[in-house]
Amino acid sequence: MVPPSLLTEMRGAAMSLTAAASGLVVFLLSVSVVQGQDDWGVTHSSTEICAVKGSTVEIRCSFTYPSTWKGSVNTVEKTLWFTKWKGGESVDLTTVSEYAGRVEDLCENNICTLRIRNLRESDSADYRFRFETNRAGGRYRGEPGVTLSLTDLSVQVERKYYSRANLKCQSSCDLPDNDYVWYKNGGNALSGTSSLQVDFNYPDSYSCALKGYEDSLSPSVCVTGRDSNTLTYTEGSICALKGSSVDISCTYSSNDCIKSKFWFSPERSHQGQNPSQPEDLSEDPQYAGRVQILETERGRSTLRISDLRDSDSAQYLFKFKTPSFEWRSDLPGTTLTVTALQVQVIRATDQQPYTYAELKCHTSCSPAGVSYVWFKNGEKFTTTSISSYKGWIQLTDTMSCALEGHEDFSSPIVYPPKPPSVSEDEDSPKASGQIFTITDFRAEHSGSYSCGAQNKLGRSNSTFHLSVGTGSSTMIVNIIRTTLGALMLIPVFLLSLWMRKKKALRSTTEAHEPEEIALDSVPEYENDSHTAAQTEDTEEQEDMV
Repeated sequence: MVPPSLLTEMRGAAMSLTAAASGLVVFLLSVSVVQGQDDWGVTHSSTEICAVKGSTVEIRCSFTYPSTWKGSVNTVEKTLWFTKWKGGESVDLTTVSEYAGRVEDLCENNICTLRIRNLRESDSADYRFRFETNRAGGRYRGEPGVTLSLTDLSVQVERKYYSRANLKCQSSCDLPDNDYVWYKNGGNALSGTSSLQVDFNYPDSYSCALKGYEDSLSPSVCVTGRDSNTLTYTEGSICALKGSSVDISCTYSSNDCIKSKFWFSPERSHQGQNPSQPEDLSEDPQYAGRVQILETERGRSTLRISDLRDSDSAQYLFKFKTPSFEWRSDLPGTTLTVTALQVQVIRATDQQPYTYAELKCHTSCSPAGVSYVWFKNGEKFTTTSISSYKGWIQLTDTMSCALEGHEDFSSPIVYPPKPPSVSEDEDSPKASGQIFTITDFRAEHSGSYSCGAQNKLGRSNSTFHLSVGTGSSTMIVNIIRTTLGALMLIPVFLLSLWMRKKKALRSTTEAHEPEEIALDSVPEYENDSHTAAQTEDTEEQEDMV
């Protein structure tokens, strides 16, 4: 059996090797540190970590606790990483706005990993781990914590000959020697190691980055040490809220007269007439009235975009030209991500007809130093100006949030949990969805029907009794059936009448049709009196019959 102390050291070494192999994190002090007593303890694989801004870091620890405590079973109910306290309580990093969308807390088999993406200068801090059990007072905190330091990349120039130099991509972290990317004058991206030997011209400049993290590159450096063609973006990535404004800046220089300069987006350039030529954003109809180019000082340009839209999420680059030089566009610019607010339900306790809710106005941007506005049923209320809300709400209430000054861009509304119900929209005798309908219902459909609904907050059932009799609904159905039957008989009746009439008309016509008489010659006119006498005799004979 492996001794616990040796197992801990092996685990710490494995974690260190895994992180170093990724090229993202460097452990400056790879020594396992164990804090604890009486079977309570936290083991950190390192107490100091150094990482490059814009990269990803993983901070790991393992913990132990007694399976029974104070005569009862002892189990872990909560784990968290923190850097600050509030009201005497540790503040879970997953609830801190500055880390929103960038932090993950992963725990399995008593090993917990805090992963932070897109590292910022403000992330430099002392990180501590704490866990809680189901027993009263069952809390333990690892002391000391893990100190995270952030560093920038820079290019160091060592001139060797008149037109040749050795370049070194360096930082205060002990970074690996491979997997680097080098840029010359904003282009010619080359993969290599942290060192590069170059043959240069007078205006050439160089910058470097870790491969896979080109957004976190070093400033451009002129090899000659004088003013030359350089360009450095202030930030590699920016996250901003929909409807707000954002400033994207860079610094640039040249030893020649600059003829033209402008900001552009490669995504928009492909929509133009000539995909190989970038389009000036100030002339793009999509940005009309929303773009400003600010140059408050020499060699610094700022692109300001207002009334941000989802379609503004893109990479933005700066380009300038001189009579003999054009800055290329292979160098990564600033990536802008536009996001929207949403209300996140932290906890909801249902006590009909009210619900006690803990809500958070959440976004992946998490801007610092801003005030929030909360809306209930579409009306602003001022009980809080922070990103969280706690209070009682009714079942009919709706909640949403926005940034102060940007109330027109509020989050989608959320509703309190509502009890399930049974309902008149699916033609199946059984249903697993939200809606259940019986078609052509009859008396035998009478009975009790129930449905259940559940989510992470619990489960709820509802029962509904249905009685089907010969009431008004059945009468209406019978009337409709009778009416339809009568309507179907009308054409038959009309057809019958038409056939009988046609037959009668044919019989009448045959009865009155005159017989054909063959005449040998044309008769001569007779005396009128004689004819009249014959007529009278004939009539008398008919009367006697």
